[in-house]
Amino acid sequence: MIDQDLLQILVCPACKQALDYRQNPESLKCRQCHRVYAVKDDIPIMLVDEATIEQS
Repeated sequence: MIDQDLLQILVCPACKQALDYRQNPESLKCRQCHRVYAVKDDIPIMLVDEATIEQS
């Protein structure tokens, strides 16, 4: 689980919008551009090139 303080300051590196935390699978999803960033060993992988795009 990612620390709540960290979740409050993280934004999407592509569009600078807020992210939603998802538990299964553990990831962060951008509210604006729908990019999904994986979380591995409680560390968010915030690389645009490694993100997937998920519609709606």
